[in-house]
Amino acid sequence: MLISPSLLLVGVFVYGLIGANFWTSMQNTHTAPQVSGVEPSHFVGLENFFHLFTQPSFQTSLWHLLVFTFSFLGGTLLLGFLWAWLLEKPLKGEGFFRAVFLFPMAVSFIASGVVWRWLLSSSTGEQATGLNRLFQMVGLDFLQNQWTQSLKYGILAIVVPAVWQLAGYVMALFLAGFRGIPSELREAAKVDGATEWQLYRHIIFPQLTPIALSAVIIIGHMSLKSFDLIISITSKDWFQTVVPAVDMYNYMNVLDYSNSAAVGAILLVIVAVLVIPYLIHDSRESRR
Repeated sequence: MLISPSLLLVGVFVYGLIGANFWTSMQNTHTAPQVSGVEPSHFVGLENFFHLFTQPSFQTSLWHLLVFTFSFLGGTLLLGFLWAWLLEKPLKGEGFFRAVFLFPMAVSFIASGVVWRWLLSSSTGEQATGLNRLFQMVGLDFLQNQWTQSLKYGILAIVVPAVWQLAGYVMALFLAGFRGIPSELREAAKVDGATEWQLYRHIIFPQLTPIALSAVIIIGHMSLKSFDLIISITSKDWFQTVVPAVDMYNYMNVLDYSNSAAVGAILLVIVAVLVIPYLIHDSRESRR
């Protein structure tokens, strides 16, 4: 009885709205008159989904999302593990370095996006700002780049601020994992003559595997919610950095609610593919 109100609220405001989104995605509500009820909307099934997947622009968005997600994951896991490994050893000023690495996580994506928009400015010559201006000042003009406006590497430029912002969070996860490994295991391995690599391979890495899996799920989920970072650095109209979340926003702005809802449903399915196997695995492990 005590949890009934909570279940009711979750049912209405979470699963109810998810159901409403899927229902909208299977309607042909694409114009303002249909949204306002002046013209009728009809059930069209999966037609909107087929339409999206055949659009070159949406295929480009999905490719950008794939590149962004894997680059984001790789960068945060690598930097997070490296920082945790450095802080796990006795180090003077550990608290200071931990605060420095964690600070970006406390900054909102919008606030950091405004700064990174300036840093990643594509202006060159006398109008150069940000990184291009820095390269110009130190005589490394050949490193000047179009950054987010680059046709080939625009989406990778967005990965840099994303990794900067969340690598500290992954560091905190790995650092907790390092600190949770019993010192007796390390000492026993060293007594048995294990090398440093063998210690990491057979003891530390297996102990950190659940932490790494959790980080993959969290960062993978965050990559799908990177709309605010992307939109604050670039623009909703820049095809070099467009991802499905930006498409969803653009469809909604022109009152194409059905296509907007269809993009949202696709993102939800991607999240489910990431999260549900982990939840099943975690549930099985907890029963053992």
